[in-house]
Amino acid sequence: MAALLKSRYLTPILLLILLFMSGCSGPAINDYAGQEPELVPSEFFQGELSARGVVKDRSGKVIRHFDATIDASWDANGVGTLDEVFEYSDGETDTRVWTLEPRQGGYHATAGDVTEPGSMEFEGNAIHMNYVLEVPYGDSTINVRMDDWMYRVTENTVINETEMTYWGVKVGEIVLVIQKQP
Repeated sequence: MAALLKSRYLTPILLLILLFMSGCSGPAINDYAGQEPELVPSEFFQGELSARGVVKDRSGKVIRHFDATIDASWDANGVGTLDEVFEYSDGETDTRVWTLEPRQGGYHATAGDVTEPGSMEFEGNAIHMNYVLEVPYGDSTINVRMDDWMYRVTENTVINETEMTYWGVKVGEIVLVIQKQP
């Protein structure tokens, strides 16, 4: 009988612990208020930029690397376009064109393979984006949540870290450096 009670209560207790732990959040964008150099999307993402980075699996092992170019522009209404072209070490190429529309506290971010539009907030030297990206998987695709943090470390350099999760489970990570071109 004691074993039955233990197993009967163990599952709900473990679920509550997992729920509590998943509610613990990481940094908030306002944690970076006042940090410099300031990272304002419409100022940093202007003209030609280049990026170089790695894709890691869920264990942290680098599974491929890439180079990217970004052609960034803004219209008179403050709407930004980031045209990204990625060239991966395995020969794959990929293009993503972001549209950033001004919203209260940041931007509304959309792209062709973004199935759940994102929000982009910025404060101090940081940008935070959260969105769902359609990613090829086998003969199909899956929707992966992207938790994207960018930090401006010099006038011409941003470091970008993205955690990828599927149903709340970490499946990978992307780390890259973005450079403004002179």
